[in-house]
Amino acid sequence: MHPDSWWFPVLLALGWGIVLGVLGGWLTTLDAWYRQLRFPSWKPPDWAFGPVWTTIFLCAGTAFVLAWKGAGQSGTSRGTLVLVFIVNGVFNTLWSWLFFRRHRPDHAYVESYVLWLSILAMLIVSGSMSPWGYLLIAPYLVWVTIATALTRAVVRLNGPFSG
Repeated sequence: MHPDSWWFPVLLALGWGIVLGVLGGWLTTLDAWYRQLRFPSWKPPDWAFGPVWTTIFLCAGTAFVLAWKGAGQSGTSRGTLVLVFIVNGVFNTLWSWLFFRRHRPDHAYVESYVLWLSILAMLIVSGSMSPWGYLLIAPYLVWVTIATALTRAVVRLNGPFSG
């Protein structure tokens, strides 16, 4: 399939969203360790996280497609767009692994700042190629800002962690 076809960026975005969704779901284990954690009163209910992440991935995928189209024929711009989405995917997955599998909310908290910066890069790059990019990535940035505050609260309420 040719990169200039309408379906090419859609398939890339779908693949990105599916891989991240499957990895995130697999890494997120609400096991006995998780259930014994103390959380702040303002923590959203566990059932809300799935719909929020689905919405975020749909918005980010749409931003990717619009930015890809907005980049025109520029291979450099498209390459940068792909790179920032891949980097973000790595940091998004790393957070889940640190928190849920390694049981290290303290490490996940520190890593969340890098994740936040990777989202900012997505916002800037996609927004520079499509005005909708800014608006579609902004909810992701807001959600991770809230998640960072929540992770900090978990660390303060439950730390220190080891392992």
